[in-house]
Amino acid sequence: KALEPVLAGDIKIHPEERFLATYKYWLEGVKDWCISRQLWWGQRIPAWYDQAGNVYVAETEEQAKKEYEDKTGGSSIDQDGGWAQQDEDVLDTWFSSWLWPMEVFKGISNPGNPDINYYYPTSVVVTGQDIIFFWVARMIMAGETYQNEKPFRHVYFTGMVRDKQGRKMSKSLGNSPDLLELIQKFGADAVRFGILISAPAGNDLLFDESSCDQGRSFNNKLWNALKLLKIWEERTTGQVQPVQESTTPEPGSSTHHFATDWFDARLNEVKATVEKLYDEFKLSEALKTIYSLIWDDFCSWYLEWIKPGIDEALPPGLYEKSIGFYESLLQLLHPFMPFITEEIYHQLSHKQDDLCVKQHEPAHADSSPVLVAGEMLKQSITAIRDIRVRNGIKPKDPVKIFIQTASPASYQPFIRLLARQINADEISFADAPVTGAITVVLNKDRFFIQTETVINSGVQKEQMMKDLNYYQGFLKSVETKLNNERFVQNAKPEVVESERNKKQDALQKIQALEEGLAGLS
Repeated sequence: KALEPVLAGDIKIHPEERFLATYKYWLEGVKDWCISRQLWWGQRIPAWYDQAGNVYVAETEEQAKKEYEDKTGGSSIDQDGGWAQQDEDVLDTWFSSWLWPMEVFKGISNPGNPDINYYYPTSVVVTGQDIIFFWVARMIMAGETYQNEKPFRHVYFTGMVRDKQGRKMSKSLGNSPDLLELIQKFGADAVRFGILISAPAGNDLLFDESSCDQGRSFNNKLWNALKLLKIWEERTTGQVQPVQESTTPEPGSSTHHFATDWFDARLNEVKATVEKLYDEFKLSEALKTIYSLIWDDFCSWYLEWIKPGIDEALPPGLYEKSIGFYESLLQLLHPFMPFITEEIYHQLSHKQDDLCVKQHEPAHADSSPVLVAGEMLKQSITAIRDIRVRNGIKPKDPVKIFIQTASPASYQPFIRLLARQINADEISFADAPVTGAITVVLNKDRFFIQTETVINSGVQKEQMMKDLNYYQGFLKSVETKLNNERFVQNAKPEVVESERNKKQDALQKIQALEEGLAGLS
């Protein structure tokens, strides 16, 4: 009653205080309530009527009959003509829902049972924004009233699934896809993938079948990785010649040593990232991170780096290490795509008694130096392969590479792997530009490529001019910021320092491109 003037608006208070007052009123002023609606889903009202119209309320019909006998002095209702009927109405849908966290374990009728003591309160409830009060708030009210504690710690609100035009899916519009047809067409895991990959936390989902098609392609990628590893397994146990590779961990001496170290660090880095995204309920971002790790880092880079020649086999230790990596990837992906990951897990490891769903590997500290080196290797391979294509140098044609860099030691851990990936007969370091060679600028370093293939210098010059114009424009935009006194004074020191570093990088790349163009001339 003290809150009635506040709720009625007779007292002028801040809107936030009004909301808190209303919330407190509803939580602490809970009254018994029931709205009966015929033909609604819900709990049927536990009331029975005798022939005279008297009502008997009990948990079961047997208890109601006992009440009848007590009231009539021992007369049996079956002898007296039976019930007229049980009440046909049901309790309101949301009345049934609000007791769910407790009644699923018979919590109210038996509050001391071990199940509710273990499971209540739970961690997270997942629901839609349209039933915040109908369900979520009422579950909290019931929990506070009957268990003296809220039933969950977090509420994850999913977005509304809409069609490509942004319309809410409904039967009347006819824009709702048939889920069973989607599963038949793409597979259950592909449909799960398609929905989760396009559902950023808290935002509506614009559903498109193309995302399910992306999930189907991802399924194929997973199967192809399994087939490749199975082929290598046959080679490992067969009579083919093993890869002749040094196993000593000296810099640049073993391509396999670097590849496994890099992917181990990358895997642990992603594990830590995914755990953080789970804590923040960013499920779509977690799936995208795992997807990139599997598709790009594992399938496109790692398997390519360790791939043996036609008549070679992987060393057994390397094969087992790769199997371990793939098992870890399946465990990461399992919550999103449970069926294919469970199937591949058993085919991969022959562990028929183990389940992928029961496995969990905690993240370990990553090794940032090897991650930086791995990124350098990927950039170097991509840049040199790209310049090969532009200049018509076939992948099978060997080349010689000269690297002009201020830190030759940074290339030593992967120099043999780089040579194999770009088909280079020789990789060495140069103190000055190499004349007559194709020039590639990568970060602060320059690669000079010598080949016996006749090169069209016009193509190279055109590309270098294009890159030069880009970096000159980039430099101009950075200098405009740094010459703005308001930006330098008001921006954070680290932002200003970042812009200065960008200027230095651009100047070095412009200098390298100009020297390369001069060499062509």
